[in-house]
Amino acid sequence: METNRRATIVDVASAVGVSRQTVSRAMNDMPGISARTKERVLEAARVLGYRPSRFGRGLVKRGQQTVGLMVNNLRNPYFPELAAAIVAHAARLDWSVLLLDTSGIDDQRELLSKLAPQVDALLGYVDLSKRELDLILPGVPVIRIDTTSHSGAANWGGVQFDLLPGLREAIAHLRSRGVSRPLVLDSGGADGRPSLRARVIVKEWAAQGIDAPVLETGRDDVHSGEATTALHLDQVQSADAIMAFNDYTAFGAMKALRRNGIHVPEDIRVMGIDGLAAGTYTTPELTTLGVDMEEAAEATMSITRSLLDPAHSPGPRWQRISHRLILRESA
Repeated sequence: METNRRATIVDVASAVGVSRQTVSRAMNDMPGISARTKERVLEAARVLGYRPSRFGRGLVKRGQQTVGLMVNNLRNPYFPELAAAIVAHAARLDWSVLLLDTSGIDDQRELLSKLAPQVDALLGYVDLSKRELDLILPGVPVIRIDTTSHSGAANWGGVQFDLLPGLREAIAHLRSRGVSRPLVLDSGGADGRPSLRARVIVKEWAAQGIDAPVLETGRDDVHSGEATTALHLDQVQSADAIMAFNDYTAFGAMKALRRNGIHVPEDIRVMGIDGLAAGTYTTPELTTLGVDMEEAAEATMSITRSLLDPAHSPGPRWQRISHRLILRESA
């Protein structure tokens, strides 16, 4: 069977040596076939990555698709901005979007098992491994957003965000303003080490011959950014710039600085990452690194179309989008 197309009912029938009607009965738990035959059909469907067409079951209009969009925390303005862009692009295709916030979910496997019959593709911040998803969502394309990996597996794609172009532009800007004592305000990685993002920032400053100490907040939200900045105020006051893990954390840092009489950008410059429109609501407005949300959404939907229908929508399964410096008042 070709690996660049989705398995069909014909593929399953051929593999087992039964009719299409038998496959349909097995997949839909209908009577008229033996338990052994049903077991063989279901196993072949799993191996081949076949899932019954939602069109064939009369659940949707032909040409319409439903995608599941997984995000980590809708309280962080980044995810609503991303979701809004994805929904807008999906609407232009007459597609539906099921939005899943996993911040309060202990078992993503159970959630996705319930979701399986409802979606044609899974997008977003997907943490489960390919092996797990192949069992839960056999044959369903998975498109990861802001991924650092590049899988060659069929039915997998992703949009990679390249921080380096914007980061190097940001460091050059800060250096031109005389910054020599930067501080990284990091959320911390899952393994207790600084996050990958923080390690990249530290490495780029080191390339300039400058040490950038890291303060760990524990979480990437406003409260954690504010609390950590206040707790380490002496160290913060010795710095002349803060580069925060994201805009959300930077908002908290600026609150703590203001409450302690430290002026931004006169006493210390502050920069976030994510490019949120919410950064224009702060005083001063937040300088940040960001990707174009519209470009990210368009790339995501383009990859999704190519995986769902490669014959009519051919295209790359992986795309890279670069961060850029969005210069505002805080830096």
